[in-house]
Amino acid sequence: MTDNGLNDSIDPLQPIPAVPGATAATTPPSADPLSRQLPRGALGAWWLQGFRTALLMRADWTGLQATPALTACLFLVPFAIGVGIERLFIVGAATFYWPTLLSSRWMGLVLLIWACWLLLRAPKHGHGDADKGAPDAAALFAMLCAQGLPMLAMLSLLFVPMARNGLYGSGGEGGWVAWGTWWIAMGWLFLAQAVLLWRAGTRFVPRLGALLLVAATLLTNQWLNRGAHWYPARAETAEGDDDAAPRFKLTQELVEQQSQLLQARLQALAPQRKGTIDVYTLTFAPNAEEEVFRRESAMVADVMTTRFDGAGRALQLVSHHDDPASFAWATPVNLQRAIARMAALMDRDEDVLFLHLTSHGARDGQLASSFWPLEVESVTPAMLKGWLDAAGIRHRVISVSACYSGSWIAPLSGPDTLVMTAADADHTSYGCGRRSPLTFFGRAMYDEGMRTTWSFEEAHAAARKVIEQREKEAGKTDGYSNPQIAVGERMRATLAALVKQRSANP
Repeated sequence: MTDNGLNDSIDPLQPIPAVPGATAATTPPSADPLSRQLPRGALGAWWLQGFRTALLMRADWTGLQATPALTACLFLVPFAIGVGIERLFIVGAATFYWPTLLSSRWMGLVLLIWACWLLLRAPKHGHGDADKGAPDAAALFAMLCAQGLPMLAMLSLLFVPMARNGLYGSGGEGGWVAWGTWWIAMGWLFLAQAVLLWRAGTRFVPRLGALLLVAATLLTNQWLNRGAHWYPARAETAEGDDDAAPRFKLTQELVEQQSQLLQARLQALAPQRKGTIDVYTLTFAPNAEEEVFRRESAMVADVMTTRFDGAGRALQLVSHHDDPASFAWATPVNLQRAIARMAALMDRDEDVLFLHLTSHGARDGQLASSFWPLEVESVTPAMLKGWLDAAGIRHRVISVSACYSGSWIAPLSGPDTLVMTAADADHTSYGCGRRSPLTFFGRAMYDEGMRTTWSFEEAHAAARKVIEQREKEAGKTDGYSNPQIAVGERMRATLAALVKQRSANP
């Protein structure tokens, strides 16, 4: 190869100057000494500049080429690492929930691409501008992706220890510390992206539009795509692990005893009283991993039987590892049998079935069931409605204490039904961790609200305000749970008659 008089400091990816006699001295040195040590088209060079822009420094665009393959790597590598880091937020065994991948910030990604196009929709001289310090829309989007890895690394060092110590996340107790830390992190993320876009533009209106799209991206990622990729799962108990829930041994004797126990509890239910609106109470707690669900089941059953004169007309279905022989298990089959038995005892034109379900919830409407080593199917709104319809139960009060439980409202609503939930379809509820005595919804709605009123609507309205305040104080970071309620008109009249009956015979 002919010697052109160029020294070794010139990047081999740069075009050779066309001016005769050009030397290395005619090529301006990079503003970043470290960047000269990396091939300008390599991922490392992009992430180096991403780190600089994350610290609000100017990017050195010299020689950076935003090819489709490189841009895909800049986005997918931090995304995959982020999913792995999310696993560290959970202490103990966890289960990967792959459907969340279908809703993981894709709308936010579209908005960021739109912001780059809006800012630089008319590139001046094609890819060559990137060599002169002026990126095109593709290079600008690639740099936004390049910010992801260094920012992810820095935020993980902060939030992973907080989450593993119970100071951040669902059920966390970090309070204003967690709340403030989250807002600082979001502010930094917005500022880093906004400064990068602002410096890349030249006109005020496109710059302002790009900043609004960045803000919309953050809001979309936080409030429209909050599904987790990992959820706590049942793990084998390690020796010396006092916090792990003890397993039970599934034997034939235990199964036969459980069948006898369920039949005895069903047969012990009292029949309805003619001329009296009787309330039959059924609680369902199918997740054996958390003590809070068993406590809530017992509390709600006690409140309902006390307030509505329901002694002898209540049944708890509970899955729990500590004492599996003392409870009728919370399985779909047992729930269906309990509904059928209560329907046979009720006056279906007069009495009311109250059903409270408490567990973890998923976006797809499934109520989490966990009772290892027993395999238990999750209950869905469609399944429950089918059992109630088949049993012929007319007057229904259904209470669902779970994340995303608002998805149960529409499938179960009807003229003779009241449905209330701990959250709407897009938000998590709060207080279902190991340190929680009761869920926020169970505590406000029943342990406080229904002890002072016979009206479910009044108690629910009051609980909404209390829950919102407590969630703010606890540092809930994914938005207000927003408990929901739907009351059929005929059911409202039935419940009014019930309240009148209880007021006359307190």
